Amino acid sequence: MARSTPTSPNQCKSARRVAAAVRSAKSSRAAFYPARCQCFLVLLCLITTSVAAEQSEADWSQAYEATILPLMKSHCLDCHGEKDAEGEFNIAQFTDGAMAIKHRDSFERIVKRIELGEMPPEDSEPFTAEQKQSILAWFDARPKQKLCDELASEATQKWYRGNVMSRRLTRSEYCYAIEDLVGAPLPDSISLPSDGSGGEGFDTNGDSLFLSPIHLESYLHAADWASHQWLSTDQIGEKPDTADATSARKSTQEIVRRFARRAWRRPISSEEIQRLMTLYDAAVERAKSHDTSLVAAVSQPLKAILLSPNFLFVVEKESPEGGVQRLTAHELAMRLSLFLWSSIPDDELSQLADSGEILHDDVVKSQVARMLADERSNRLGENFGLQWLGLTDLKSKTPDQEIFPDFDNALLADMQLEATLFVSDTFRQDRRLLDLIDGNHVIINQRLAEHYGLTVAAEDFAKSKSDDAAAWTRIKVDDGRRGGVMTLGAVLVKTSHSRRTSPVLRGQWILSEVIGSPVPPPPPGVPPLEEADNEGEHATLREQLELHRKNPACASCHNRMDPLGFGLENFDALGRWRTKDGESPIDASGRLPSGQTFSGPAELKSLVAKRADEFRKHFVKKLLGFALGRSLNKFDDCVVRECIDQLKAHDDHAAILIETICLSYPFQHRFFKASVDAN
Repeated sequence: MARSTPTSPNQCKSARRVAAAVRSAKSSRAAFYPARCQCFLVLLCLITTSVAAEQSEADWSQAYEATILPLMKSHCLDCHGEKDAEGEFNIAQFTDGAMAIKHRDSFERIVKRIELGEMPPEDSEPFTAEQKQSILAWFDARPKQKLCDELASEATQKWYRGNVMSRRLTRSEYCYAIEDLVGAPLPDSISLPSDGSGGEGFDTNGDSLFLSPIHLESYLHAADWASHQWLSTDQIGEKPDTADATSARKSTQEIVRRFARRAWRRPISSEEIQRLMTLYDAAVERAKSHDTSLVAAVSQPLKAILLSPNFLFVVEKESPEGGVQRLTAHELAMRLSLFLWSSIPDDELSQLADSGEILHDDVVKSQVARMLADERSNRLGENFGLQWLGLTDLKSKTPDQEIFPDFDNALLADMQLEATLFVSDTFRQDRRLLDLIDGNHVIINQRLAEHYGLTVAAEDFAKSKSDDAAAWTRIKVDDGRRGGVMTLGAVLVKTSHSRRTSPVLRGQWILSEVIGSPVPPPPPGVPPLEEADNEGEHATLREQLELHRKNPACASCHNRMDPLGFGLENFDALGRWRTKDGESPIDASGRLPSGQTFSGPAELKSLVAKRADEFRKHFVKKLLGFALGRSLNKFDDCVVRECIDQLKAHDDHAAILIETICLSYPFQHRFFKASVDAN
C-alpha cells in the first residue's frame, strides 16, 4: 500500500498554470524471454498451413496435442522444464490442449518479437519470411472469447478478487472539484497528501485511494476555506443575527440545497436538507450570546457537505442483490466529468442527468465534443498525460548545478507544463494520435524556445498581462528534431542522470511508455554501468555501453534499449540540442536486433511510427485504465479492439478514442457484490 505524505504548499498551483497557459495559447492558435527460450518459437514455424479464419477450441486443442506438445517435450524441456525454467517460461505446465486454450493469449509478445525480427537473436538462424507468416497466421487463428457484453465478476471469472470499492477523489480531482465549486483554487497554504497509483499505473485506481488522518486534517482546512469562499461570492451578505429568524433560515436552506446539489452531484432529498440544517440551527443557538455573523452559522452545513462521503468519494450505489448494473444517469455524468475534466459535472451535465437524457448515446457523443472543447479538458493532459509519460515526479530530477548552471525549478515546471499542453492539445484539437510520436509541431513559451535554441518571433507569442514568459504558442518544426513526446524536454530530463544523458534510460522509456514493450529489471549481481566501466575514463558513453553488453545476461535487453536511446543523444540532459559530447562528436545512430538502422531523432521517430499498431494498443489500454480507474482484464479486450478499429477508421483522430471509451460497456456498467442481507 502506498504511503500518504504531505506535499509542498504548491501542490495545487499546477491548476492555475495550466489554465493560464491555455488562455494565452488560445490567442495565438516486458519482461521478456532470453534467447534460448525461443526454441518453442522454432517449433511453431512447423505449422505450415496458413489459417485465414479463427479456429474452434477443439481444433486448436487437437493441433496442440498432436503436433506441438510432443515437439515441446523433445526440444524444450532441457531449458524450460519445471525445475529450471528460463525466461519465466515453464512449458512443463502445458500438459494438454486444455492448458493451451487457457493460455492462448500468452503467445502475443512472443509472436510480436518474431514479427519485428528481434527473435531469434542475431547469433541464431533467422526465420524465413514464410516461417514468420506461418507463425502469425497460427496465432491469429486462436479461438477468441466472446466477452464484449460482460464484466469481470464472481460468476464470469475464476478467482475474482471481489467488490471494487467506491473510491475517493484523487488529490487533483479534489482540487479541481473545489475550484469549480467555489470559483477559486485552493490557496497554497492548504496542502493535500499525495496519491499512490495502481491498476494500469494511474492514481484513479480505487485500490490505492485510501483515507488517512492526514487527509482528514487537510479536508477540514479546505472545507473551512471553501465554505467561506463560496458564501462570499453567493451574495448572502453579512446579515446580523438580529435579522428575522424565519427568513434567515429559509434563505439558508436554499443556499444549502444549491451547494449540496452541486457538490454531491445529484438531487438532494428533503430529509438530507433537514439533517444539514440542524447544524445551522445549533450554530444559531450558540451565536445568541456572541456577536457572530450569519455567515458563520451558514458555513457549518456547507462544511459538512464538503466533509461528507457524498463529496469526497465517487459514490456508485449498488442494489442489494448485486450483479452487473448500468450506472445511473448521475453516476454516468460523474464518470464523464472525472474522465475529461478531473472534476465534478457542470450545470449542463447535471441537467442532462436530472432528465435522464445523458443515458442516450447521441447525448454522450455531443457532451464529449462539448467537454473536449472546454478548457477544463486540459486537465486530461495533466492527470492522464503526465502519469502516462511518467512525469508526475519530475521535481525529483535534480541535474547537477555544477554541470548545468542554467537549470532551475522554473524551467522544470515549464517543461512539465509543455508536456501537459502537448497531450491535451492532441485531444482538444482532434489531432492524429500518431502526432504523439512524430508530430511536426511544439507548444512552447519564450523561455523554452530560448532554452531549446528555437528561433521564434516575439509576436508569435500571445502576450500575458503579467509575465511574457507565461505565454504559450504552437509552432511548426520541419527539421524533425522536435515534435512528439520522445523529444519533450521533460522526457529528456527524466531519462537522464544528474550529470549526463542515459541512452539506456531513454531506450527503456521508449519501449515501456511509447511502444508498450517493457524490459525486465537487470539480473541479480549485474553491476551498474558506472561500476562496470573498467576501461578508463576516456571511453565514450557508446563504448562503455558496448562493453556492458558483452555480458550475455545484459545483451538480450540492452540490444533492444540502447540503440533507441542513442537516437536521442543529440539532446543533452536538459533537452538542449548538441553536436558534441565534450570533445567527442555525437553519434546518434542505432541498429536494432531486426537489422533496421537509423540516425538521429527524425529517423528514430519515423521508425517508431512504423510500430503504430503497438503504440495504439498500448495507448488505448492506458487511457481505458485511467478512465475506468482499475486494472484491465480479458473482459476489456473488446473495448480495446473497438477503440483501435475506430482509430483506424477515423485516420487516427484522437477524439474518436474518447468517444468510444465513453460509450463502452465497462465505462457505463459496474459489477457490485451482493449484500449480506440479500443472501
